[in-house]
Amino acid sequence: MTAVAVPRRVLVSAPYLLPVLGQFRAPLERAGVELVVASVSERLNETELLEFAGQVDAAVCGDDQFTAHVLQAFSPRLKVISKWGTGVDSIDGESAGRLGIQVFNTPGAFTDAVADSVLGYILAFARSQPWMDRALKSGRWEKTPARALAECSLGVVGVGRIGKAVLARARAFGMTLYGNDIIQIAPFEVRRLGVRMVGLRELCRQADFVSLNCDLNPTSHHMIDGKALEWMRPSTVIINTARGPVIEEGALIVALKAGRIAGAALDVFEDEPLAADSPLRAMDQVLLGAHNANSSPAAWERVHLNTLRNLLLGLDLDIPAEWLERPRKNRRSPRQVARNGGRKGK
Repeated sequence: MTAVAVPRRVLVSAPYLLPVLGQFRAPLERAGVELVVASVSERLNETELLEFAGQVDAAVCGDDQFTAHVLQAFSPRLKVISKWGTGVDSIDGESAGRLGIQVFNTPGAFTDAVADSVLGYILAFARSQPWMDRALKSGRWEKTPARALAECSLGVVGVGRIGKAVLARARAFGMTLYGNDIIQIAPFEVRRLGVRMVGLRELCRQADFVSLNCDLNPTSHHMIDGKALEWMRPSTVIINTARGPVIEEGALIVALKAGRIAGAALDVFEDEPLAADSPLRAMDQVLLGAHNANSSPAAWERVHLNTLRNLLLGLDLDIPAEWLERPRKNRRSPRQVARNGGRKGK
């Protein structure tokens, strides 16, 4: 790989990367990259992306809407999309492949952070800590009912890296474990985790807590709809740290209002940011996050570097020496996304 005389123009719109982009600017420029920095809060929609159509050779993005229409408009100049993070559901992979656009991501980037967040939500609901705190601060001295996790069951939908990490943590607390995935999980993993693999209906009926840790794709879109919510018990709490559209949000709101399930912990939503007038904001039995279950400065730093290495790899440009990884056994190197239409764990 060699540097080029004409810099490759790269659109950067990944919100987590933008605040620290300055520390990477000089090495990128030496490698032959000219940065085009977008103004973005959460993500760029189709209209906002189209303003850059035909102007860039590559993109470093977050959850921007690279639809078929957008990709066609960016083609043929656009050759590489380097996704900051794991999920690539906002990128039309079929169109990208047809147009010869390479799509990279950073698999396994936030496994520990997200799994910890799920366990935090489970503990919060089981031990009623947020509600005890509110009661005491409002002047009430109450003995709020709570449960030990060993008395509870957990169902994990999507037994991939994050799902396995959630199950391993929950097993340490003595929870009864159920799993669901359309991809067959290796028998030794099932034994190691102590999980019973079941269908979605049985999982919903058996689990006190249902954690969604699957990809978003056509098979998982609105997987938790009104019918799935009816399978759950009035004591069930649903936790979503995957993607918002895995849950049919309107049906969830109806179920929560009717008391058909006990509560929800939501870090992701069908539309983000969550609307100011969303009924979810006013529900006492709901804990909300700002799509931040991946919060981990150390992980963010690794993803910054992996995302930019992927970018340079896709553009066939030299990776700065200071960004080169030392070889390590079993290291997962940054790779191009392998498209898969099935529902599977993240």
